[in-house]
Amino acid sequence: VQLQASGGGLVQAGGSLRLSCAASGGTFSYYIMGWFRQAPGKEREFVASVSGRSSNTYYEDSVKGRFTISRDNAKNTVYLQMSSLNSEDTAVYYCAARSGSWVGAEDRTKYFSWGRGTQVTVSS
Repeated sequence: VQLQASGGGLVQAGGSLRLSCAASGGTFSYYIMGWFRQAPGKEREFVASVSGRSSNTYYEDSVKGRFTISRDNAKNTVYLQMSSLNSEDTAVYYCAARSGSWVGAEDRTKYFSWGRGTQVTVSS
């Protein structure tokens, strides 16, 4: 499956942004989809994940209550709605796909396909 993330940009602190990730190839609903981010000088970290039928979601603690992951299997697209953004959210955001068990949904090593990333910059 090929992934293409979009929707990044420059936003003021406290603002909102919605990222999208379009998938092509494969059967989208089979995949667990995740969002990760990587800030300059830091390792890529987990942000959120959603199961194939949206029955399960999981969030990194710092984004709980601010970010919402969702998917539309009819459009082969996964979204990340981000609100109350702060400077620590500045990063390149990547979407990724994996199959198999929901266990370890935050483990980036289990994802086999990655999009190119979209830059999110939060100004204070």
